[in-house]
Amino acid sequence: MKIDTALLAAQPFLKGLSRPQLEVLADNAMEVAFPAGKMIFNEGLAANRFYIILEGEVALESAAGKKAGQLVQTIHAGDVLGWSWLFPPYQWSFDARAVKPTRAIIFFATTLRELCESDHALGYEWMKRVTKVVIERLQATRRQSLQPSKK
Repeated sequence: MKIDTALLAAQPFLKGLSRPQLEVLADNAMEVAFPAGKMIFNEGLAANRFYIILEGEVALESAAGKKAGQLVQTIHAGDVLGWSWLFPPYQWSFDARAVKPTRAIIFFATTLRELCESDHALGYEWMKRVTKVVIERLQATRRQSLQPSKK
């Protein structure tokens, strides 16, 4: 079922994209749902999806050699999930787990890369937006690493 263009236009990550760009994205998107506790993806595995969170809460965690994942950031409605699909070697940099029941819009990575390659204006916008997310996640990771460890 096609995602409504108005739903895409209302998402903070996509604000300001042109109507034709939103229509192309809507044609290549679908909605998914995850129950609380569901692993959405795992660090190190093939990164092949991009999500816009509609409702719910997702924990980004990094095992970093530890048995239990270290919380890096919690993302909510309006946030995006998954930027690793855009950069080789296309592997997830974190684990993602639904903390609460979560609904999201999903795009498949191969299709997104093809869309960005065929429409350079869309590709440029996407890169700017994803780069902003990457910087925010790296800053969250840095802040987390500076927290004193509890012993």
